[in-house]
Amino acid sequence: MAERLLVVDDEPTVRELLSATLRFAGFEVGSAADGVQALEEARREPPDLVLLDVMLPDLDGFEVLRRLRALPRADGRPVPVLFLTARDAKTDKINGLRLGGDDYVTKPFDLEELLARIRAILRRTGAGDHTLVVGDLEVDPDGHQVTRAGRPVRLSPTEFRLLHHLVLNAGRVLPKASILDHVWRYDFAGDTSIVDTYISYLRRKLDSGDSPKLIHTVHGVGYVLRRPKP
Repeated sequence: MAERLLVVDDEPTVRELLSATLRFAGFEVGSAADGVQALEEARREPPDLVLLDVMLPDLDGFEVLRRLRALPRADGRPVPVLFLTARDAKTDKINGLRLGGDDYVTKPFDLEELLARIRAILRRTGAGDHTLVVGDLEVDPDGHQVTRAGRPVRLSPTEFRLLHHLVLNAGRVLPKASILDHVWRYDFAGDTSIVDTYISYLRRKLDSGDSPKLIHTVHGVGYVLRRPKP
């Protein structure tokens, strides 16, 4: 089963966009707009990890963490907490970690880095499988394994990095320059033709035959990996 994450943030846009992104990454996601609601959600359905803002309209995130730690869990372990907040003072970070937070990430944040930190915490706390699933495509970032409709797909390291980036952002249109920056960093100095080349490699391996197409071109912008329609 997918790990359950609880997103706690009083800004509706941040909460909704982050929740949607995490669902696309293969997680089950709940959300809360304040501390009291977060504690109610955690009691109703204990999460595997909480993404917690510090600045909330009722209880601050540090107090929410204290109360989360007091909630009973079936496995007897405390729920992991990743602070995700605009408060970037060193004293806030130290306080959050001293109180028992598992990590502290400041806004604005890089999506791939945030997902990597989430998975690192889940590995340390022993929560579940980290396979990313979009339709019949499965990507195992730990084992660098890919299957489509149960069939293994062999990818080069660069092809895997590109697919991993597309899957992490499934449903979002990614400009070529953004893909180049995330997958190749600065190796090709703004030459986005390498993105087109590797997209064609992935299409040959993933979108051949009768399977629904996953990778789509958005002309004049870039590419998007979409979940096939039922």
